[in-house]
Amino acid sequence: MTPKRAPRGTGRRLQGAIAHRLGTDIVSGVYAPGTILSTEVEFAEAMDVSRGALREAMQVLSAKGLVESRPKTGTRVLPRERWNLLDPDVLAWAFAGEPDPAFVQGIFELRSVVEPAAARFAAQRRDRDDLRRMKDALSAMRRHTLATDAGRAADRDFHDAVLRATRNPALMVLSASIGAAVHWTTQYKQRARALPRNPIPDHVRVYDAIAASDGDGAAAAMRVLVDLALDDTAALMEQAQTDPA
Repeated sequence: MTPKRAPRGTGRRLQGAIAHRLGTDIVSGVYAPGTILSTEVEFAEAMDVSRGALREAMQVLSAKGLVESRPKTGTRVLPRERWNLLDPDVLAWAFAGEPDPAFVQGIFELRSVVEPAAARFAAQRRDRDDLRRMKDALSAMRRHTLATDAGRAADRDFHDAVLRATRNPALMVLSASIGAAVHWTTQYKQRARALPRNPIPDHVRVYDAIAASDGDGAAAAMRVLVDLALDDTAALMEQAQTDPA
């Protein structure tokens, strides 16, 4: 299969553009697991980029578990179970096109396991600074709305504040992944229209329970938030499959 030419640019910008193009094609299935991406020389010529830029981009993809390069045989797309699916870039590539329903389901299942438990811990361990960060994020979400980049950034900040309030380093390292999942699913839901439902009240209920040190209530509110977000996303994905192009 002949690859598309990469956008023009120089240095890190070009490397990022190549990685984005190839990463999106791999995650979307243009290049299926097991596909050999030809030799470095042939692939660089087909994409109209230098071998150095291509090599650096492949190193990025390799670090994320998407490909494996071997001398003389070229670069092979690795099985999906080898991919770092929680990497923010991989999440972005997954939502660059029409995301795979099974992939989206898996991301929400992860959130449904992690975030209710995190909300429970946050209710038990939060301090005033944690509550201030959550409240500031809610205020920004209301002010900017989730239809804007600023509003979606505030949404990420809210989920980040909840994870940080757990005081659990193992949970806190998931912040970037959870935040990226929240961002891309919200943006996906707004591609063709406004959000099907205003999710800010769901976030307020999580905040209120955490502020009240109600661990059970915080976990329950967060589970509802994640479940409703999945329902909205799944409905729009189903509609995208049935609507005419």
